[in-house]
Amino acid sequence: MAKRRKKGPSFTPKAEDRHWYARRQAARAAKNAARTGTRTLGPRALAQGAESPARPAGTRRANGPDAPELVVGRNPVVEALRAGVPGKALYVVSDTDERIREAVKIAGDRGIPLLQAGRSELDRLTDGAVHQGIALQVRPYRYADPEELLQRGTPPLIVACDGITDPRNLGAIVRSAAAFGANGVVIPERRSAGVTAGTWKSSAGTLANLPVAQTTNLTRQLKAYQQAGCFVAGLDSRGAITVADLEIADGPLVLVVGSEGKGLSRLVAETCDMLATIPMPGRAESLNAGVAAGIALYEIARRRAA
Repeated sequence: MAKRRKKGPSFTPKAEDRHWYARRQAARAAKNAARTGTRTLGPRALAQGAESPARPAGTRRANGPDAPELVVGRNPVVEALRAGVPGKALYVVSDTDERIREAVKIAGDRGIPLLQAGRSELDRLTDGAVHQGIALQVRPYRYADPEELLQRGTPPLIVACDGITDPRNLGAIVRSAAAFGANGVVIPERRSAGVTAGTWKSSAGTLANLPVAQTTNLTRQLKAYQQAGCFVAGLDSRGAITVADLEIADGPLVLVVGSEGKGLSRLVAETCDMLATIPMPGRAESLNAGVAAGIALYEIARRRAA
């Protein structure tokens, strides 16, 4: 690994100067990328924990088992930054594109470390993806403890996800949970979508205020909630009542949402105290999981406010 060589004094440019500074650094990076790899844009980046060697500590190829999540491409990175996705570092080859300049400005305003990268180094970091000269490393999400969700509101309202594998659906569920006063969302550690950049984007930033907890076994966790005094209701087409008639909605409640295709798993459905359904007089056979959660949470919120 080539040793990093410091080229003169580094500094943090003012916001209005950052664009011309990045262009000057880009010219140097294009010449020295093979030797220096990735360099920071100044002490501000180093002060906030960004790594400056050719291979930043802890990074691996994008398809490695422990690889950090990277959002790549001009439009995806700008959209992620606009949505408030928590970034750990923004890698930029040059800022000759208007979208890259916007990404650099947003990242600078939010205190996300800016790192100058050679194109070959960014190719390696993204495992050859079409990055268009920019990549955002997403900060790992810190999951809450499932028991903590019981303490965030009285009576508690928790949304549990069973088999939700699309991060965008998870984000939509989080958004609805935040809108209708839920304490938080709990997901299984395995065979489930986690909090990714896609989840952040579809949650419209509500992940910043609503916790998501992980559990090793969802069925066991539902039983623990029952022992804590919560009623567990599952959304299922086989439900005996509609969500509008869920009389226990004003008490301690856990609402379980299943996948769009398979619905609730057998063990989870058997664990629920009751199954509730959403009437669909139209021609659709099912609803998107995020949409179904939103409808059910609206009905629960309406009953709680009555």
